[in-house]
Amino acid sequence: MKRKLVEPAQARQQPDWRKAVLRRLPNVLFVTSEFADYIKVGGLGDVSAALPRALRERCDIRVLIPAYREFVAQNRALEIVARLPGLAGIPECSIARTQTSDGVVIYAVICPELYEREGSPYLDPAGNDWADNDLRFARLGLAAADLARGVGDPSWIPDLLHLNDWTSALAPAYLRWSGHHTPTVLTIHNLAYRGLFAHQHLDRLGIPPNAFHINGVEFCGDISFLKAGIFYASHVTTVSSTYACEITTPEHGCGLHGLLQARAKQGRLTGILNGIDESWDPSSDRHLARPFGVDDWTGKQANAKALRQEFGLAVSRGPLFAIVSRLVHQKGLDVALQAVETIVRQGGQIVVTGRGEPQLENSLGEVAKRYPGKVGVKIGYEEKTARRMLGGSDFLLMPSRFEPCGLVQMQAQRFGSLPVAHRTGGLADTIEDGVTGVLFDDFSLAGLLNGVYRSMDIYHSPPRLKTMRQAAMSRPCGWRGAAANYIEIYRTTLPASVAA
Repeated sequence: MKRKLVEPAQARQQPDWRKAVLRRLPNVLFVTSEFADYIKVGGLGDVSAALPRALRERCDIRVLIPAYREFVAQNRALEIVARLPGLAGIPECSIARTQTSDGVVIYAVICPELYEREGSPYLDPAGNDWADNDLRFARLGLAAADLARGVGDPSWIPDLLHLNDWTSALAPAYLRWSGHHTPTVLTIHNLAYRGLFAHQHLDRLGIPPNAFHINGVEFCGDISFLKAGIFYASHVTTVSSTYACEITTPEHGCGLHGLLQARAKQGRLTGILNGIDESWDPSSDRHLARPFGVDDWTGKQANAKALRQEFGLAVSRGPLFAIVSRLVHQKGLDVALQAVETIVRQGGQIVVTGRGEPQLENSLGEVAKRYPGKVGVKIGYEEKTARRMLGGSDFLLMPSRFEPCGLVQMQAQRFGSLPVAHRTGGLADTIEDGVTGVLFDDFSLAGLLNGVYRSMDIYHSPPRLKTMRQAAMSRPCGWRGAAANYIEIYRTTLPASVAA
């Protein structure tokens, strides 16, 4: 079964029945391409698992995700609540409902031909973008729009959609083109990923021809899912206040700064800083060699000893630096590689974990061979390894070119590892220079080395190191504040009768 969508001028106005319905708790559908309980590529998976849980007291929030292989393997008994029609080249799908062990209701888009395959949510096993990523994530956005229209679970209809990044950003557009006006909030986790596809895909995505316009989905001659979301959404948020300002500038706006400037002037662009979940607690973390608290420095030393053994490093009295990161250009690891010789020469050691661009992976492997006993590298990512690295290291290197928010710097602070970071985005919002970490202003080798030298001075001043570790470990970094801010955005975006 296929449908045809039209632009708003052609769409018939529908009565907004929600204005007649009073609820204490609004229904919010949180739409995401990652959910850490089942599948995670980066910070989006962590945020998508933690934020809905933090919001549950203030709204009836449920999560919509694609039914990847990993999800299906963990959820054999699924309740099918709807069969949704296709649109143009987007296939039909089923909507299944389940819930996590702690009661978060999950809706899954069941479409085996799109989602049940090897590889990551975005890349095939060879590391290339899936050729049909446009259909895969148009299907997710269309399913969200259908649920908001009441074509889904008849027992629960969203009052508001909360979309995340380009992979769900077509949902506000599909709603608008079908003549429905459910409020939508789009969170930009990383503006650099804009969901770009050739304009020849318009027909198979069911996009009305007159929506291929600067005031629509068009971006430099292509279709941009994220541009569409920014244009059609009721409100746009980013994951830190500094990043919300940065993306309105040509330097960081990825060609969308003009539209984002307009949204900011309209009061429709807000930065809300992410948090980290409560499991990041060194006093109870079972992955550590020895749990420790804010004043337990022998526990910190025990973890440093175990970490050196795990990565094959020599016994040392010098500082231990960690890099826990996706190995991509954004993270500034090419500059970090240039700093390795200086760090080692100054008596430091480095441990690295992450996966990403093959060139960076290979370069890190070569550096480890060049400095045996000084540099240890594990290609890949396991959270338990990351926790041990943060628990045992003295400093976290984070020389990102830009960083919308970042989570690992907050995780490092909780584990007594002081971040050494470029002053940008969420790093500027979460690190107080000289108090809970070290910030450097100039993105360059000289800038990073300035931060490294300052951190080594701190390390060789035990009273100062202790004071900064205590301040970092005590810094509030949970989700309560962020949840309150999102509730306020929901309240101002929803009709008054629903938000009451």
